Amino acid sequence: MKRISVLSLVVLSVAALGPAAGAPVPASRSGGDGLDRFRNQSVDWGVCADASLAASGTECAHLTVPLDHGRPQGRTIRIAVSRVASADPARRRGILQTNPGGPGARGLGMPADLRRVMSPGVAAAYDIIGMDTRGLGGSTPVGCGLGRSSWLLYAPGADRAGFGAAVRLSREDARRCWRNAPGLVPHLSTRNIARDMDLVRAVLGERRTSWFGQSYGTVLGATYAQMFPHRVDRLVLDSAPDPAEYPLRMVRRQGPANEKALDDLARWAASRDGVYGLGTTPAAVRAGIERVIARAAQEPIRIGGHRISDHELPLLLYLSLVDDQANPEVAGMLRVLRDAADGQAVIVPPVLRATLDLMFAGAGSRQAADYAAQLAMICADAAVPRDLGHYRRAVERSRRSQPVFGPLTHTPFPCAFWEQEPLQPLIPIGNRVPALQIQAIRDPRTTYASGLRMHRAMRASRLVTLPARAHTVYLNHPDDCVRHTVDTYLLHGTLPADDTRCPG
Repeated sequence: MKRISVLSLVVLSVAALGPAAGAPVPASRSGGDGLDRFRNQSVDWGVCADASLAASGTECAHLTVPLDHGRPQGRTIRIAVSRVASADPARRRGILQTNPGGPGARGLGMPADLRRVMSPGVAAAYDIIGMDTRGLGGSTPVGCGLGRSSWLLYAPGADRAGFGAAVRLSREDARRCWRNAPGLVPHLSTRNIARDMDLVRAVLGERRTSWFGQSYGTVLGATYAQMFPHRVDRLVLDSAPDPAEYPLRMVRRQGPANEKALDDLARWAASRDGVYGLGTTPAAVRAGIERVIARAAQEPIRIGGHRISDHELPLLLYLSLVDDQANPEVAGMLRVLRDAADGQAVIVPPVLRATLDLMFAGAGSRQAADYAAQLAMICADAAVPRDLGHYRRAVERSRRSQPVFGPLTHTPFPCAFWEQEPLQPLIPIGNRVPALQIQAIRDPRTTYASGLRMHRAMRASRLVTLPARAHTVYLNHPDDCVRHTVDTYLLHGTLPADDTRCPG
């Protein structure tokens, strides 16, 4: 659910993380459930294989967890974890586990990302812990062998043949996962990931854990709080969906939200027509964008070494409209696309080139591997309609009110072709675990209305509202009010007395 990850987004000395050999095992590391051999494993922190992680001061390790937590004597898998140690061990108060979203966003780099924006006091208070969730990245990979970067890459487009192609691609993605990883894909559920998190907590010798999750990471954090409420210290949920709507209805709500984001951009660009030349009124800007999509349906746009048709162009726009701070970049991109559609020679901005390269990354790429993990996680969490008529009707109904994003966000889920119903469906959320929730009013990924339903489900939470178009606010949309509120809570455990609104 981060901008690019939809193609598909921390501690002390080793002695402080667990007992030395021969030392007594703390009570928190003995559960009587057959999992003690996992809780009592040692952690061998070392230099991360990724050079950028190593340069950031992040350390990495692998832990062993059961594939099926209900059968601890059965098959095991590995999960990759990372840490950035407390900046001042004398002021350390515990661990802060994290998840960057997705699902399917790699998490080893998130501790360093958080360290860069949090206050020095918070950086001293926590060992920040990251994780590539099961099936992803440095953890035991799901290995589906997929050939594209997202099921959203191919929107049905304007004709019936496009819908048939979307069906064939989604069916093939599902078949490849079941053909290549039948023993692993049923076990990549959020509930199992929450159990992995709790094993990480126990291995690190902590009775309680704090948590920072953004986007999908809020669903994971809320699930952990539901399953292990007595283990939660402080809980931050940034850009949350309605957990009862994840994943299908959440994605479908993104259609209207992104149409509004496009209108928002059109208003911004119309007032700057002298700079971008996209139109002098919002309606003119919007009409121009839709004309480019229609032209791409007739003749794909050749740009940056790629051919973009009306099937791929909606995803490019979807990835570009996340944050209103990027308006200048997006307006410039639209001008380049229009000129390229006109057959003009264009200079492709580096961000556009990089985004296209990620979108069109094929078999064997990191993006295809991350998509496989994302797909397996989504399909392990919730069943979706299997009737193809359901998707065809949904696509057609969406066209009038959502001409750009309706077909994209209603395209058939590969989960419609999954061989098995979820073994561990998402647990319903409803508890009184205290939490701090951050939500932007015009979030095009996890809409504000959806976030309000998470807020009601987490009955002891406090909501901080930001009047902006943004997603994953704390890390990616600099706002002093939001950062001060989050830092104060993580440092002192102080929630606002009531729900509050930042000025933006």
